[in-house]
Amino acid sequence: MNITIIGTGYVGLVTGTCFAELGSNVTCVDVDQQKVENLKKGIVPIYEPRLDSMIEKNVNARRLQFSTKIEHTLDNSEIVFIAVGTPPDEDGSADLKYVLEVARTIGRNINKYLVVAVKSTVPVGTSRKVREVIENELNKRNVNIEFDVASNPEFLKEGNAIEDFMKPDRVVIGVDSERAKELMTRLYQPIQLNNFRVIFMDIPSAEMTKYAANAMLATRISFMNEIANLCELIGADVNMVRKGIGSDTRIGNKFLYPGVGYGGSCFPKDVKALIKTASQMGYNLKILNAVEEVNEFQKNILFEKFKTYFNGQIQGKKVAVWGLSFKPGTDDMREAPSLVLIRNLLDVGCIVSVFDPVSMDECKRIIGETVTYAKDLYDTVLDADVIFHVTEWNEFRMPNWEVIKRSMKPNPLMIDGRNVFDKKSLNGIYYLSIGRLS
Repeated sequence: MNITIIGTGYVGLVTGTCFAELGSNVTCVDVDQQKVENLKKGIVPIYEPRLDSMIEKNVNARRLQFSTKIEHTLDNSEIVFIAVGTPPDEDGSADLKYVLEVARTIGRNINKYLVVAVKSTVPVGTSRKVREVIENELNKRNVNIEFDVASNPEFLKEGNAIEDFMKPDRVVIGVDSERAKELMTRLYQPIQLNNFRVIFMDIPSAEMTKYAANAMLATRISFMNEIANLCELIGADVNMVRKGIGSDTRIGNKFLYPGVGYGGSCFPKDVKALIKTASQMGYNLKILNAVEEVNEFQKNILFEKFKTYFNGQIQGKKVAVWGLSFKPGTDDMREAPSLVLIRNLLDVGCIVSVFDPVSMDECKRIIGETVTYAKDLYDTVLDADVIFHVTEWNEFRMPNWEVIKRSMKPNPLMIDGRNVFDKKSLNGIYYLSIGRLS
């Protein structure tokens, strides 16, 4: 099949590359000419394991190409995916200006039947707006061209996106015509041959499924962070509690790890957008408001532990931060807990040294030279008073604690925001964690 992906951000680039890998002829379109030129040269703008090699493979096989011109691709395409950003507006709602601008461009240039599939994360009702915008542009042209709109939300985890696409838990597709269903079935046939589930439903339900899924996962994270904080107060160990409740098949053991709060491009934005959608309908999502409140509190938890340990005497302390991205496997620092921690530390006059295996350039782009960028995790701890473990990269799991203790100031402290380490192995470094007896 011939398909077009509009938007070469995280979702669009992964989606387009994976469809090419499955045998489709894919053109990825973006208005950013420099990004497109870089992609043509093999320069990938995001970090995602295996993505660069898969792009190179499919470009060489001529199944994947890049362009800045939507109008040059529509006549040869059967399905066009809208995969542009939907950043949060000031009121928390999803900003649809890019989605609707793409719809206008499609309406101005469409000359034959197409399925316009919305891959961007959008509030319920957006596909209807996309249809209305395209129809309005066709009316301006005084032409009658059939098209369908579909909703095909993404469920990709950063750091594991290619595996998620090629071996999905499910593919959700919202359609309102048999013709669109047939085309989307053909597109995903290679996945269905491997017995992966493709679930068809109405369009509003598909749009809602994406938000509901992310809201549920965010809720589990905030719930476990609340339980962890209570465990500290009553003397329980959250790791034991987590294992106990996770063994219940009705609950399961996924997303039961306490920590420093969720971040990234999806959970914070989608929770806010769902709250706003409900508010516009006159309904108050009490649980999700609490989820968001807990998450904001949790992003400050490491700093509060640090301040309490030193009785507020923290000005001038030298600190090491291990991990910057919101999760391992990505360089994404959007809404990252590390940024809240670093800003808190700088505000009170701490000297901050940071290290992350892949996010150093992104950190420099966001906060500049306000911190010291170490060459590795051992470099960060030189003369440090405390280590903050923020992102659970594998590179941090088994350091040489004897070397680290010798490198730090006397009476060093480790504050583990991911509950990865065993305090008995830290060679005498004082240990604080989340929800455990330290």
